[in-house]
Amino acid sequence: MTSNPTSTSPSSTVIRAWSRLAKVQQLAADAIEQRLKAADLPPLAWYDALLELERAGPAGLRPFELERELLLSQCNLSRLIDRLEKEDYVERQACQDDGRGQVIAITAAGRAIRRRMWGVYGPAIQSVIGAHLSSGQAAALDTALGTLISGARPA
Repeated sequence: MTSNPTSTSPSSTVIRAWSRLAKVQQLAADAIEQRLKAADLPPLAWYDALLELERAGPAGLRPFELERELLLSQCNLSRLIDRLEKEDYVERQACQDDGRGQVIAITAAGRAIRRRMWGVYGPAIQSVIGAHLSSGQAAALDTALGTLISGARPA
């Protein structure tokens, strides 16, 4: 059964899917956080920020770009950047295009801790999610979530 995209009321299936999506996200995140903590590694939000900064390369990202990628509020992102900078995992640089702006770039120490975190995070993803899905189910879930993300982003 497909949903009616013009309807304003979700079907019971859509409501159940929403609930399950929220629940599995929380359960998976909690399990991964516990494993990172047990390995004496920083929290998952640090990994996500460091990964986005590593993907950006030497040019780094403006704080508003990082905020958009991480879906954090500006206040929470500022505190996260402060903590990452205190550990020397990131550095603030002057923005060439905007004299008042700044760019956040990952440091060598930030790349090293992100790789260490992946050694725990990757196997945790497999244990919590991958081990419970066939490759076909994982592909279908990937496609469905990609569709949801594309539909939810502003045009």
